[in-house]
Amino acid sequence: MSIQSSFSTSKYQVGLIGVGVMGEALISGLVSSRFPKAQIVFTEKRADRAREISSKYGAREVDLAELAKSSDVILLVVKPQDLADLLASISSDLNKSALLVSFAAGKTTKYISEKVGSNVAVIRVMPNTPTLIGLGMAAMSVGSNVSQEQSKFVSDFLATCGKVISVDENLQDAVTAVSGSGPAYFFAFVEEMIKSGIALGLSTEQATTLAIQTIVGSAAMLEQSGKSATTLRENVTSPNGTTAAALNVFSESKLGEIIEKAMTAARDRSQELA
Repeated sequence: MSIQSSFSTSKYQVGLIGVGVMGEALISGLVSSRFPKAQIVFTEKRADRAREISSKYGAREVDLAELAKSSDVILLVVKPQDLADLLASISSDLNKSALLVSFAAGKTTKYISEKVGSNVAVIRVMPNTPTLIGLGMAAMSVGSNVSQEQSKFVSDFLATCGKVISVDENLQDAVTAVSGSGPAYFFAFVEEMIKSGIALGLSTEQATTLAIQTIVGSAAMLEQSGKSATTLRENVTSPNGTTAAALNVFSESKLGEIIEKAMTAARDRSQELA
């Protein structure tokens, strides 16, 4: 059975707490996979935003207590610093057979279980921003008390927004460093490519077009060619050529060490948020 077919007949009611850009992306993924709109509810403090989401997707706004009582799957799409207060506010109303799916960086399934009760099923997910265009990368870790059916639902659901893998929870901080924060590394690198192109005489439009299409094409080659990044890099690099000159600067500047140090810092910050 396809994901669309299984979703269209799903018995679950899904509740979202937090309908910012990521929350909206998750609703969009559900709706595009033919999940029944009548089975999607959400909470939102801003009235104008609530009207926008309801109008755009057909989801229904409810208060926090009703969402906690009625939802079979609750997506916690909130900032890590807001999670403790949120869990305290819903714990007494929570449907004890519900599945909590947390998208809060750094917060463990154990942390959540301690706030709402050890018998509640919890899955932890680290998504990234390309989820907004259906090209996200998500890693999920299944806590205790999660059924196979619940786990499959979340995995299939995340797959509607991009790709998904399962990892041991002790690797989630590393996932954060690679794919969770990774889009920002990419955007920072492209920013500098554009700035350097302008410094070399190109117009802003020319430098931007050249940099973006180069990145888009290179990413597609990496995904579609079946070749490693190392092989593709070597294929572009002629001995003593222009690419080699540029890569030598990267090497002399210890690019590998810079990236490792940056990703370790991201991993460490994720651990601090636990």
